[in-house]
Amino acid sequence: MSYPERLLTEDEVIVTEFRPHWRLLAFPVLWILAGIAAVVLVYQWIPPENGTADLITSLVIAVALIPVAVMPFFRWWFTAYVLTSERLITRRGIVARSGIEIPLENINDVVFRQNVIERLLKSGDLVIESAGEGGQSRFSDIPEPENFQSLLYRTREDRTRALQQEMAPAPAPAPADATERLERLARLHRDGALSDEEYERTKRSILGEM
Repeated sequence: MSYPERLLTEDEVIVTEFRPHWRLLAFPVLWILAGIAAVVLVYQWIPPENGTADLITSLVIAVALIPVAVMPFFRWWFTAYVLTSERLITRRGIVARSGIEIPLENINDVVFRQNVIERLLKSGDLVIESAGEGGQSRFSDIPEPENFQSLLYRTREDRTRALQQEMAPAPAPAPADATERLERLARLHRDGALSDEEYERTKRSILGEM
């Protein structure tokens, strides 16, 4: 699993990316084991000479496993959480894809939630409050949600500092060296471009800036 680099902006980098917690695969794996056990029992109970009945029964068991074991696995495999230096992204779906993208600067608050079992398995949910139309977004079954919450906060702070630096006004150009200005003023006075009064007035002004 890797988020396509072509979808990143010029200076954007991926901080971390992962799938939902592995506990979502527990029941699909149990169903697959139960299906295998059922196929074995079918071949033991039905006489070997009745191969057609064995095959049909095995196919029925395999089809029954699709919604309870195969599809949950594909949903898990094709769900991705991605944290970049600019956004928090989720992508899900096998054929039809959907997702959420939240700019880090829009995130106001992040809360993680765990029940007892989730805490033992080190998984949980994140509820993210953000500015804009989305308001509140839930990211379910996050591995190590407390650690990810801390990483998200740190990345958001880095993004905020970077935006502040981009928006800061450019420093004013440094004034020309006073010595060079005095030398240029003296040349103008020597060449007759400035009167004595103008020369003295401008000279005092430059000296006053030093």
